Amino acid sequence: MRALRRPFYGWWIVAAAIVTQSLGSGLLQQAFGTYVVLLGAEFGWSRTALSGAFSLARVEDGLLGPIEGWLLDKFGARNVMRAGFILFGVGFFLFSRLDSILEFYVTFLLMSVGASLAGFLAITTAIVNWFNRRRSLAMGIALLGNPVGGYALPLVVNALETYGWRTVAQASAVIIVVVGLGVSQLVRQRPEQYGYLPDGDLPTDDHAKVGADGAPRAIEQVDDGSFTVKQALRTRAFWFISLAHAASVLVVSVAQVHYTAHVIEAFGISLTTAAAIITLQTTTNFVARPLGGWLSDKVGSRNVIMVAMLMHSVALLMLAFGTSLWMVSGFALLNGFAWGARVPVVVSMRAEYFGSKAFGQIMGLSSMVVTIGSVAGPVLAGLSYDMTGSYEFGFTALAIVAGLGTIFMVLMPPPTKRPEGSAAPAIVHH
Repeated sequence: MRALRRPFYGWWIVAAAIVTQSLGSGLLQQAFGTYVVLLGAEFGWSRTALSGAFSLARVEDGLLGPIEGWLLDKFGARNVMRAGFILFGVGFFLFSRLDSILEFYVTFLLMSVGASLAGFLAITTAIVNWFNRRRSLAMGIALLGNPVGGYALPLVVNALETYGWRTVAQASAVIIVVVGLGVSQLVRQRPEQYGYLPDGDLPTDDHAKVGADGAPRAIEQVDDGSFTVKQALRTRAFWFISLAHAASVLVVSVAQVHYTAHVIEAFGISLTTAAAIITLQTTTNFVARPLGGWLSDKVGSRNVIMVAMLMHSVALLMLAFGTSLWMVSGFALLNGFAWGARVPVVVSMRAEYFGSKAFGQIMGLSSMVVTIGSVAGPVLAGLSYDMTGSYEFGFTALAIVAGLGTIFMVLMPPPTKRPEGSAAPAIVHH
């Protein structure tokens, strides 16, 4: 194999992934906590009711995952992303016109469906298809979009305070459709369709790649021992990765929904100050994403994920018992680093264990399990607050659960690819 002399097209897909992720992150996911404060003040809705919409959207993510995985493997990431950005933009426009809690739930669900189709699963599937040796690094760079979007949070919050949430939501709808549809044009499904192999390698026989006119032509995808969906579901690895991922997103989802309301109430700071502190999380998240991918190749993916999960747990405890803004800043720094280091590794781990051919469907099914964490976390924290007037008990309980999730990584079997021609996977079964 010899590498392409010109820049490998897979890196253009990585660049597109950064932009597409930043749209959902900056305009919706990380801004949601601010919308919670503003909608609660205007309509008098409880924290449980507001966080319930976030959790309902996560249920949708879990249920949509297997369908989206099938759509990605069937129609390709670019087509799925186009549909997602249209739904995302329409949802934001309708969101800007809501006047009832039911409309809030419906429009937020529509936005979440669109963001899901246009975001994480689509771009990670494309990256897995285009990279092999440098997969963890490429994934870490591609997923920088989330912290990049986080850097826009202070601007979004300032706009919300200056122009109002309805105007900002309408502007967000336009940005999502225009930028999202444009950038999604760069995404392609597999390198083999264009005569290349993952990582930019060429077949040893150049004539297998180039037609009589000198243009690249499609080549057959190499059998890398990938698991089928049924084979993956029968392994311990599938369930342990999914459960560990679910435990870790407890902390992330709780912070996205309740951080802003908690620190404003506990310390009497403004929305702008709260957003400024969370940029510390964005910074360490940004730094840790490529670093996590690099470390995974050096010390193993399981070790990186275990350390990150323990950091998540400690960070949430700091937020629960913080008595000063310094401790809140410590939460932001630690949680951001754990989040950044963990995400690209826990995604690449699925490809490491199960190969790339059915990655979209396997990842989609895994998301149903991961949904448990993203749904339960915000609701339990909201209930704790509404019942006790404090987040302390809820944050503490969820931090303990997140820390105990490392047990799944300790018990993980080593990755073993299915032998070629084998009807059953080689990883130890239940």
